[in-house]
Amino acid sequence: MEPGKLYHLYTHANGFENLFRTDENYRYFLEKYELFIPKIADTLCYCLMPNHIHFLVRVKMEEELTGLYKSKYPEKEQLDLKTLQGFKTLEEFVTRQFGHLFNAYTQSFNKVYNRKGSLFIHTFKRKPIISDYHFTKIIHYIHANPVHHGFVKTLTDWPWSSYHNILNNKPTFLKADEVISWFATKEEFIKFHQQPIDIKTRQEFDF
Repeated sequence: MEPGKLYHLYTHANGFENLFRTDENYRYFLEKYELFIPKIADTLCYCLMPNHIHFLVRVKMEEELTGLYKSKYPEKEQLDLKTLQGFKTLEEFVTRQFGHLFNAYTQSFNKVYNRKGSLFIHTFKRKPIISDYHFTKIIHYIHANPVHHGFVKTLTDWPWSSYHNILNNKPTFLKADEVISWFATKEEFIKFHQQPIDIKTRQEFDF
């Protein structure tokens, strides 16, 4: 995950388990997400579903990541960044933050439900967003995923996506204003989301 670039991130529960069993699970995951991720990436949208999750993020610029790294390891600040704490690259540093998020959530989940072992599949997936077309389509795809998988009939019925947060103007870790600006207005954002996911989009983004 390179500094300054946009990525569609997604991962799935290990085996046939669910990542979330109750509303409190969803809430707690977002709490942990806000603790670990805004420092290293901006979040444009997300969707949490029972057995998998999607995010659209833009990794922070190299200068910001370097500053964060040095603040975490001040005793190493005079050394070459690439030699610090076992991280070969800034990309690895970013990836490790997501690993901390998944591990922190898994530890809590295992404690609550008296289970052991990994909850998420071993490696989360990431696809770079390389065009304006893909950027527009992935926002719609992520928000409409609960409809695509049959959890609800309309995307507005699903409470655990960023769709409502983007529209309600409440403080959030999301770059909501940036997303609305991309669609020009809230009305255009809503209108675009009223269309179904087309076959081409499914082929590009399904996993």
